[in-house]
Amino acid sequence: MSKTAQTLIGVGVLGVGALLGAGAIGISSEAGYSGVGPNFLPWLVAAFMALCGGFLLWEARSGGFRAMEEPDGNEHGHWPGFAWVSAGILLNAALITTIGFILSCALCFVLAVRGFKSSDGRLDLSAKAWAIDLAVGILISAPVYWMFTQALAINLPGLTNSGWL
Repeated sequence: MSKTAQTLIGVGVLGVGALLGAGAIGISSEAGYSGVGPNFLPWLVAAFMALCGGFLLWEARSGGFRAMEEPDGNEHGHWPGFAWVSAGILLNAALITTIGFILSCALCFVLAVRGFKSSDGRLDLSAKAWAIDLAVGILISAPVYWMFTQALAINLPGLTNSGWL
């Protein structure tokens, strides 16, 4: 990888840190639990991204990324896998307020699994594979939903108003 490309990576990470910082400005700073406001974590992430970007930029300009191994993957990306994962993310965003957090995240999981297995050459489109992946997706997303809505009292889109689905 050229020094210019490495420098651009450092500048890009610095830019992401700056954008996160700009987004954190609009978040309320009123102190919540233990004196920490809702803008604490966004500022922490923005600062960490800026620190990483600065380090990457310094590394690129002072001799390049050191001890960098040769890539071991394919020369080109796997577009069908990318399409599966992208569809999962976009459908999750589009359907989360319609079918609720649990089902939309489970659907995202199912489609992402299709994409990753496709890139490994193990794509299985059988009904059994879809059902197993959907069950695993629900088993992952349901406890997350319940933790946020019941334990942390954070509102996430649900299928019902009960807070349990």
